[in-house]
Amino acid sequence: MKKHFLTIVLVALVGIFAYAGNDNDKKEAASDNAPAQTISVTGSVSDFVSGENLTGVEIKLEGTNLKTYSDFDGNFTFKNLKPGTYNIIASYISYDKSLVENFKAAKDNNELSIKLQASK
Repeated sequence: MKKHFLTIVLVALVGIFAYAGNDNDKKEAASDNAPAQTISVTGSVSDFVSGENLTGVEIKLEGTNLKTYSDFDGNFTFKNLKPGTYNIIASYISYDKSLVENFKAAKDNNELSIKLQASK
């Protein structure tokens, strides 16, 4: 009976120490699995000459499947983006496409103004 009791105590202690030893590993793993920081990029699209807001302009992030359209006031938003550098393409019927190259989207730089020129 004493042998079984000592075996149970010994197994329990080994389990406790093994669990306590893995606590730091679990904290590191939790930080590795933490969701990546995301940001929003907002902007507006207007006519180059008149300054009039343009509705329904397609805005794409080059190299991705992400796109959005400007609203009635010419505003657009991309949500849940990873901070980084993007090429942004704006296109609209009867206007030349506009390419904004190497836009650095970060927490403190997330607003963009695009001016489209009418096609000739």
